[in-house]
Amino acid sequence: MKIKITDKNGAAINKKMIGLFFEDINYGLDGGLNAEMIENRSFEFLESSGYNDNYKQTFDGLYGWSAYPKSANGAKLNIQSINPQNEINPHYLEFTGTKTQLAFSNKAYDGICMKKGLSYKISFYAKSEDYFSRIEVFIEKDNNIAASTIITEAISKEWTKYQVDLVCEQSISYGTFVVKLSKPGTVCFDFISMIPSDAVLGLFRRDLVGLLKDMQPGFLRFPGGCVIEGNTLDNRYQWKKSIGKAEERKLNWNRWAVHGNCEENNYTSKYSHYNQSLEIGYYEYFLLCEYLGAKPLPVVNVGLACQYQSTELVEVEDAAFQEFITDALDLIEFANGDANSYWGHIRMQMGHPEPFKLEMIGIGNEQWETERVDFFKRYQLFEEAIHEKYPSIKLIGSAGPDITSEKYSSAWEFYHKQAKENADFVYAVDEHYYVKPEWLCSNIHFYDKYPRDVKVFAGEYAAHNDNCINNWGAALSEAAFLTGIERNADVVVLACYAPLFARLGYVQWSPDMIWFDGEHSYGSPSYYVQKMYSTFMGTDVLQVINDEEEIPFNVSYDKEEQAVIVKLVNTTEHTVHVKLDSDFALGKDGEVCIMEGNEHDVNSIDKPFNVVPQKHHIKVEENMDYAVNAKSFHIIKMFIKH
Repeated sequence: MKIKITDKNGAAINKKMIGLFFEDINYGLDGGLNAEMIENRSFEFLESSGYNDNYKQTFDGLYGWSAYPKSANGAKLNIQSINPQNEINPHYLEFTGTKTQLAFSNKAYDGICMKKGLSYKISFYAKSEDYFSRIEVFIEKDNNIAASTIITEAISKEWTKYQVDLVCEQSISYGTFVVKLSKPGTVCFDFISMIPSDAVLGLFRRDLVGLLKDMQPGFLRFPGGCVIEGNTLDNRYQWKKSIGKAEERKLNWNRWAVHGNCEENNYTSKYSHYNQSLEIGYYEYFLLCEYLGAKPLPVVNVGLACQYQSTELVEVEDAAFQEFITDALDLIEFANGDANSYWGHIRMQMGHPEPFKLEMIGIGNEQWETERVDFFKRYQLFEEAIHEKYPSIKLIGSAGPDITSEKYSSAWEFYHKQAKENADFVYAVDEHYYVKPEWLCSNIHFYDKYPRDVKVFAGEYAAHNDNCINNWGAALSEAAFLTGIERNADVVVLACYAPLFARLGYVQWSPDMIWFDGEHSYGSPSYYVQKMYSTFMGTDVLQVINDEEEIPFNVSYDKEEQAVIVKLVNTTEHTVHVKLDSDFALGKDGEVCIMEGNEHDVNSIDKPFNVVPQKHHIKVEENMDYAVNAKSFHIIKMFIKH
């Protein structure tokens, strides 16, 4: 196979093309990205059950909490709401300790994991009923107290916040979080929290954010995903309820709590207590984007509950529909408004005087047109309202849940028609495809013949093999498909794998890009493919002359580094020799990044780096004969000589 690299530029590449899609699925936020270690810290949890238009929530404020030690008895845990810390989350714990049982504990997902030498901020609100002595917090493991601290020597009769740093003298895996009185009495507690001092921005779990930061993502789409729509409109993500004081953000049940419910499992699941604390809300998402250097891409609801799980909607003629448009306009003001604007002033009060520089917003998550659902009309109404007030905001449309059905084709017909009359009608259309690896390998030229008048956002995609496992074979097919995405950078401007996170033992959907438990995390082979693309992204596609395309490839030019970047993906069972020739005068020293393995190879907690890229220096020669091993992905960077 011969590739003649010319010095003629093709399409310009958006260097921020490869980004991240975040949705609170698989306990990716609470229990994951959110550094908070306590589960149900506000005693507001709901248990969800049901299916389609029949959902039910049962209050279960004591979920995750129990008297300690379990071998004893006598203590009482009651949920009260008579005199709450605040009215938005009114429930709190009334704990009565006795001589035989003075403490209570938290489930904390799988238990508390602590690192030696690291401090942890412990806090809670408390008020005394008849107890005025000290309160101790400790972590217990195997009947031994591994770390402890006195959080206060006396409790006030009024709600008061108490806080202390607990320093860990030894590493602890999956211990028990315990709050203990020194003698019998009754104390009320709320918003019990434990956050490691190394949390990024004091909010996010460091190892997970580190994996994201290493990717150098171009954008972050948030907060979903189906959680934007909700399984009911009351259950939808409402950004205004996710800002302000964390204690005053009303908890919401997570729509993934009912995923997979059916008659056989009595319309419930082991995830029925999956809730959204909203400790991480829109303000924190914007902060995360800023930290990552990623452009924010929030997505808003258009008056539709999840079209897969519900028939609920607000008619566009209904006065209540305007609320959805207003929410979108107010969101832009919150992100970009100055001190004289209502929502901009709120952002400033929360601690961010500068605007977040919001440029893009998604209109609907995964919507499509039906006889009953007038999504196209809804999009038009949003577009008119947003561009009347904010003409520079780029809008992302939806092509529905696939790229093969009439939903997809009718959506594109709609956008192309509207774009002829209004070039700013839509910036890019969000396409979703969860497909077999074979499909990705066979469709590397999928975008070659797309019209160029409307851009594409490959917003959710992943290779789904028969077992939905994140193995090297799946990731390799994604690498192959991405050659076509990059080559067609004049039409595909944004792309991200989905879903992003999964906590082991808490999975509703797989495969996923990053996996973790209470103390470890690792990137899947798909993560490293994404990272290779995002960190080796040129500024322009280079035109090439190719005699025969034996394997997928693309060649780009990076004007900033003055380098030629060649991507080669061999999905076959044999080595392929590629002869590279260039019109550029190239230096003798280059770099190569190689990822390879058996197609069934995976990464894991025990072997997190089983399948990862390896970087090497190479000697660059004229008419270089380069061997691409079977089942491998190579990126060659060659520097232009001046």
